[in-house]
Amino acid sequence: MARNSRTLLIFGGFVAVVGAAFYPIYFRPLLQVEQYRKEQATNRSGIVQEDVQPPGLKVWSDPFGRK
Repeated sequence: MARNSRTLLIFGGFVAVVGAAFYPIYFRPLLQVEQYRKEQATNRSGIVQEDVQPPGLKVWSDPFGRK
C-alpha cells in the first residue's frame, strides 16, 4: 500500500506542477479578457503590421476575439 501511495503522490505532484504552470499561460487570460486586451494594445502600439508580417501569411487577428 505504501508503494501505491508514493506513486500517487508523485503523479499528483506532477499534475499539480503542470497545472500551476499552465494557469498563468492559458487560463488567466481566458478569465481576465479585458485586462489582457489592454496589455496587448499597449504592447503592440508601436508595431506596423506590414513591416513585420512575412508575405503570404495570414494577418494578425485579435486572439481574444469571439465568433
